[in-house]
Amino acid sequence: MAIKLVVFVVNVILFFPSSLSQRLASEEGNEFRTYIVHVKKPESRIWFHSSLEGNNNINNLHSWYESFLPSSTIDTASLNSQTRMLHAYRHVGYAFAARLTKDEALHMANKDGVLMIREEKMLQLQTTHTPAFLGLHPEEGLWRETNLGKGVIIGVFDTGISPSHPSFNDEGMSPPPAKWKGKCHFRKGCNNKIIGAITTVGSTYMSEAAPVPPFDDIGHGTHTASIIAGSFVKNANVLGHANGTSVGMAPHAHLAIYKACSMIGCSEGSVLAAFDAAINDGVDIISVSLAGESKLFSEDAMSIGSFGATQKGILVTIAAGNEGPESSTVVNDAPWIFTVGASTMDRRIVASVKLGNGAEYDGESLYESKLFKNDYNPLVHLNGAPCNKGLLESMKVEGKIVVCVNGKNTMKYKQAEAVKSAGGAAMILANSDPCGYTLSTEETYPLPVTHVSHASGLQIMRYIDSCKDPKATILFKGTITGNTSAPVVASFSSRGPSRQCPGLLKPDIIGPGVNVLASSADWRTSYNGRPPAFSIMSGTSMACPHISGVAALLKSSHPHWSPAVVKSAIMTTAYTTNLQGDPIPDEKLRPASLFAIGAGHVNPSKAEDPGLVYDIMLDDYAAYLCGLGFTSTMAQLVTHKPVNCDLIKKIEATELNYPSFSIVLGSADYFPKTYNRTVMNVGPADSHYIVEVVPPASVHVSVEPQILVFNGEQQTARYSVTFTRKTGETISASSTAQGFIEWVSDKHSVRSPIAVIFT
Repeated sequence: MAIKLVVFVVNVILFFPSSLSQRLASEEGNEFRTYIVHVKKPESRIWFHSSLEGNNNINNLHSWYESFLPSSTIDTASLNSQTRMLHAYRHVGYAFAARLTKDEALHMANKDGVLMIREEKMLQLQTTHTPAFLGLHPEEGLWRETNLGKGVIIGVFDTGISPSHPSFNDEGMSPPPAKWKGKCHFRKGCNNKIIGAITTVGSTYMSEAAPVPPFDDIGHGTHTASIIAGSFVKNANVLGHANGTSVGMAPHAHLAIYKACSMIGCSEGSVLAAFDAAINDGVDIISVSLAGESKLFSEDAMSIGSFGATQKGILVTIAAGNEGPESSTVVNDAPWIFTVGASTMDRRIVASVKLGNGAEYDGESLYESKLFKNDYNPLVHLNGAPCNKGLLESMKVEGKIVVCVNGKNTMKYKQAEAVKSAGGAAMILANSDPCGYTLSTEETYPLPVTHVSHASGLQIMRYIDSCKDPKATILFKGTITGNTSAPVVASFSSRGPSRQCPGLLKPDIIGPGVNVLASSADWRTSYNGRPPAFSIMSGTSMACPHISGVAALLKSSHPHWSPAVVKSAIMTTAYTTNLQGDPIPDEKLRPASLFAIGAGHVNPSKAEDPGLVYDIMLDDYAAYLCGLGFTSTMAQLVTHKPVNCDLIKKIEATELNYPSFSIVLGSADYFPKTYNRTVMNVGPADSHYIVEVVPPASVHVSVEPQILVFNGEQQTARYSVTFTRKTGETISASSTAQGFIEWVSDKHSVRSPIAVIFT
């Protein structure tokens, strides 16, 4: 993502009554911190079994939660029970967030009815061309068939919104559906586009008494919201680059804004409060461009909140995280979450380095060409190091073009400032090896800059080392479309296998997340005499809203599809090749692993008519959690209802009716492993499908039956897949292989990827 936040991260401490004393005995007991408290569902209170919509029931719920607070809390003069109680949840489990000392948490954890107390953690924040790149065009295809997402309500959990931006005008929009129950805390700003807007940062009690308008003071939320459902705005550009008509994926969908993040980050309590409010308000889709650490689902606010939404038929799409390209970095990986990775599009804003020997290396930059004279300047590098003040002063770089290195956590803008301060003429930002060919243009630098790949950077530095008088210039060529290597997986996009469940292929899907143009929150602020109404950002934060918007289009066309069916439609119709017909490459232009792309790149037009779909029953998730080794209490924390893992029939992750396969085969696993899947026909009533199999290397795959015949809509059919590790082949531990199963009819191809992990 483009926004760099300093986030205070609190270690999660998980408390159960049996072990809490030991965990807290040596810690200070007087400092107030925020805790999330999960309690058992009360069985004796009649009001709790009825609807919670009435004020009396809500007040009773709050009072019941307050009864768990230690008496010292209620008696404290400086902090009364309502200022201590930050959030009281209704739809994401029986839980509340409160300000407590560790001593008070210890006391509370020993109370009857308390399931778990854990200290709150902070989460991190993680388009003129993307609609066309995704095959969305006015007056034809999916946009016409879905009426641009009309009637669908999308909840956005982020940093708020700039409601007066032209992208959020409601021209041609219908009023919100009758089911909508949300609130607007803007005095002016809500309309038929933005139909609700609240802040969940801080205390729900305080925000109800004195509502805080959810203005976006960071810019991230405005950007993501406009990607999802921004209205048509002509002549959108950034400093003259990427000019065109800006529009979101579902431009006639409604937006419900939940500001869950502030300048210091996004607290779990605020995120859970956003889930709770959105479920109650009546949204259809929830989009969350936030990420934390990989955690047990029973300890993870995203998993718990999203399951509450799934139970109500709400699809939740969440960013996979920006910790790639290392493996096992994907987060937000529960099976009921639609986990989204990031890739490039075919548009580039080209700024080439031309060396004194005539060689040219394409890079990217937002710098305005008219501000730079294309003269040759002396060229230096700092031995492959990032640029800092000390190194630059020792190199005497006045009037020179300086090669600086862009690492995974390098502050690019600070390097540019350092070069300018040292008198440098320009900067070439060369990727480090892990960043490969992923180039970002979101920064507006204080001097001429171009960002080049690792390979180009090496060539430029070799030229410097081999030449007595190295020199170069930068040629700013502007916006160019048609890059046939796209889509390419972004280097930062987090990868699988999933730490929590290797038997589940994550991420699920990839979409545009590099150099995405969308609305800017500070659009009234002048830059070089012009207001930057739009900005360019990169991250899985930008990929996630693309998928959310596509899901809204499908929901508009198929309002009765479950969250699992919408996911299935998008996953099984995804494509796995780039524009030139080669396998989608990774950041080093090698064929990308399934643990980078999941099912592949979103293909909206195909997703609207998938032919066959995979659905998952809610009870299957409870059986899955028990199969992961969860205790009954841990499973209950996620499902919000009693679960008995001793009695339930447990299932492995691979046994979920998921549209993909992730198989773990140990060194002694030579016995066949068979898994069943059920598909539902949503295509022509009379149709038949023949299976095609491309098995992973060193694995034999068989499917029975090999033909599926349907003679009615909504009819289901079951098939089984057997995986057998081939004998006599030497396979290194931790290696992977991949293949796919594809059901093919005369009109449809329904593809499920197979990822294999050898242990």
